[in-house]
Amino acid sequence: MNGPFNKLVAQDGVSRRDVLVGATLVGGALLVGCSPADLLSAGSKVEVGAFGPFIKIGADGAVTVISKHIEFGQGNHAGLAAIVAEELDADWTRVKVEQAPANAKLYANGNQGAQMTGGSSAISNSWDELRKAGAASRAMFVQAAAAKWSVPASEIKVKDSVLSHASGKTAGFGDLLADAAKITPPESPALKDPKTFTLIGTDRVRRKDSLAKSTGTARFTQDVQLPDMLTAMVAHAPRFGGKLKSFDATEARKVAGVVDVFEIPTGVAVVAQTTYAARMGREALKLEWNEDKAEKRSSSAIAATFRDLASGKGPADQKWEGFESKGDAAVIANAKGAAVFEATYEFPYLAHASMEPMNCVAAVDGNKVKLTFGSQGQTLDQLNVAKIVGTLPGSVEIETLFAGGSFGRRATFQSDFVVECVHIAKAVGKGRPVKLVWTREDDMQAGYFRPLVVHAVKISLDKDGYPAAWRHRIVSQSIMKDSPVGSKGPDPTATEGTAGSPYLKVTPIVDAQLALPEVGVPVLWWRSVGATHTAFVMEHTIDQLALKAGKDPVEYRRALYVKAGAERHLAVLNLAVEKAGPTATAGWTRGVAVHESFGSVVAQIAEVQLVDGQPKVGRVVTAIDCGTAISPDQIAAQMEGGTCYGLSAALFGEITLTDGAVDQTNFDGYRVLRMNEAPTVETHILPSGAAPSGVGEPGTPVIAPAVANAVLAATRKATSRLPFTQQT
Repeated sequence: MNGPFNKLVAQDGVSRRDVLVGATLVGGALLVGCSPADLLSAGSKVEVGAFGPFIKIGADGAVTVISKHIEFGQGNHAGLAAIVAEELDADWTRVKVEQAPANAKLYANGNQGAQMTGGSSAISNSWDELRKAGAASRAMFVQAAAAKWSVPASEIKVKDSVLSHASGKTAGFGDLLADAAKITPPESPALKDPKTFTLIGTDRVRRKDSLAKSTGTARFTQDVQLPDMLTAMVAHAPRFGGKLKSFDATEARKVAGVVDVFEIPTGVAVVAQTTYAARMGREALKLEWNEDKAEKRSSSAIAATFRDLASGKGPADQKWEGFESKGDAAVIANAKGAAVFEATYEFPYLAHASMEPMNCVAAVDGNKVKLTFGSQGQTLDQLNVAKIVGTLPGSVEIETLFAGGSFGRRATFQSDFVVECVHIAKAVGKGRPVKLVWTREDDMQAGYFRPLVVHAVKISLDKDGYPAAWRHRIVSQSIMKDSPVGSKGPDPTATEGTAGSPYLKVTPIVDAQLALPEVGVPVLWWRSVGATHTAFVMEHTIDQLALKAGKDPVEYRRALYVKAGAERHLAVLNLAVEKAGPTATAGWTRGVAVHESFGSVVAQIAEVQLVDGQPKVGRVVTAIDCGTAISPDQIAAQMEGGTCYGLSAALFGEITLTDGAVDQTNFDGYRVLRMNEAPTVETHILPSGAAPSGVGEPGTPVIAPAVANAVLAATRKATSRLPFTQQT
């Protein structure tokens, strides 16, 4: 996710306590009355050692850092370990990482109030916490050595897990472990001056999971094999909102290996000895669905409705919510003439399309539940599962494994596939483990999507060609509608990136509003959430305004950033321009875009050619301000991956519905970027002494407008709809 839970809490005025109390309502009657204290203590019992819940040190001196965040390819485990190792002065080569058990009291995300990985916050929310943990442990070893050697603690040095004194005395962590463990950790240990960092910010911070993933020894959910374990697959309704009317399992039960077939709330479960048998059994089912309340509209019809709303042709009772407002809105509403710019942009549904489709292993024994899978939101998963089983969250144990991507898909408020697995395991009973397997077709046709969105803008320009009045309409589905916290104001997941934009800050008159019509398609945060469409609209609009004003798009932005006081935007833009060089590669055209998301600001310059009318991207120069750069190599990797993920969607990504049913089933119909189509991505990090900010998502939203702006520069034609290959 990458859902901005932290932003939601801040913008809605909802406290962490509210989040947790709201979440108890998800849990139903058995959880009503469950206090926030109960929820915070939810999870597995954890034996906290002498160095706290984040650090274990072995008798051999090896250091293990406990990560409360899932590792699903973003590389946060290395960054988290580096924060501890830096303050502890540990030998980086002897630092390991383990996944924390589910325990919200010990391992809640400080930005989100729950144990969850999302919003590009794994590093930023752990920064202070892990620095203090590492520094406190270091102080314990120093104090132990000082007492043992009868020397002042201030005279002891620590380097690579070895303590030393000018007298010649030395000892490793293992040598002093017993004595250090008896010392009470200081509550406010002295932290290093960042100028003295020797590990953070260097290329020595490399991933700790590469070897296991390269050799196939890393453990994912699909690798889990337990004694007496069964495998399950589920037949879902072909349209969202459809309900099971009847089913005939006669032929399914004849399939060798099929153990049982039964109805669950989301469809019909086939339980078998193997995945193949479960799949064959599912295909043999005869099913009838009641689709009276199902969503039967096509995506083209939904888009038309959204366009009508954005243009003011919608029903009079459609609710609009203002999210940026200043000045007299009537001025822009009535504006006409050559100095007025108008545009409408349309963005399709998108699938998360992670390499590992959804899966989970569950065992239910009475009121005890054991889950083994890649959990992105342990706290919510515990609450939702507790409701199904009729127990308390603390009775739901979760062993979090690696996951093969997510991009937000594993963090639904309903814990959809997890709950489905628990329903099946509960029916099987007696603690017998069940592995639920979703195929890619299951996830692409019965999963969650980035919402279809339409923007309409109308802007009048002043005598110098800069925005004087800006009207903005966004029509989308609400991601937050069914969340435990709801949304007391305009859903920030639909407006972030437009709301707070420096371009609106410098515009004297602004009238920005959001409409959230009801649609029966399940939607969810997709990598970089609202920025996936707002960055495109804001940046491509700015380029068109610059063109209309006869100004260079870079200089046009610089002028606006100076006026807005957007120093970070200006700095990354200048860095990207400098690193790109004075001229584009011969035969290529450049486009530029700048956007802030998850606390980081990214500028990109894309070099583009048109081949058979479609953009081909060759070189992307990226500049990022993400605060303190813990692992430059991993930041560059995230910029490369985020750029390719965003470019893939910009060029090809689109989920369509025909009569309410999803047309795409797999990568043959949902085209993604191929290796030979991936551009060269050069990443340059702005030096900063600020605390770290997000890295996993900010690289995704900038590439699409950068490409569109390059196309605009080459052809003078604007892009009004994504993906580029499906423009009308």
